[in-house]
Amino acid sequence: MTPELEARLQRFGIGLVTESPAVSIFARENCIAMAGRGPTGSLSLGSTGILTDQGLAYLVWREGQAWLAGKGSELAATPEQVEAIRKFSEDLEVALQLEEV
Repeated sequence: MTPELEARLQRFGIGLVTESPAVSIFARENCIAMAGRGPTGSLSLGSTGILTDQGLAYLVWREGQAWLAGKGSELAATPEQVEAIRKFSEDLEVALQLEEV
């Protein structure tokens, strides 16, 4: 990770959990996202989830209703959880797009 990307992530309150040559994992509060590394080294945002009492869950929509779905569990997402995931994904996307410039 470049010092510039690290500084941008810090401004958004996002931390790097771990990275490999192919994938980086980022987190803020209870939100987690994976980003894949392309052939040029640029990162593109993949799945974003949230930690629940049952483990990592991803936001899915069914018939207009937001759900948090994880391994062996599913529960209705609160508006606050939906907003936290949306804002985290948006902030991370902005930070990663700037890395490509």
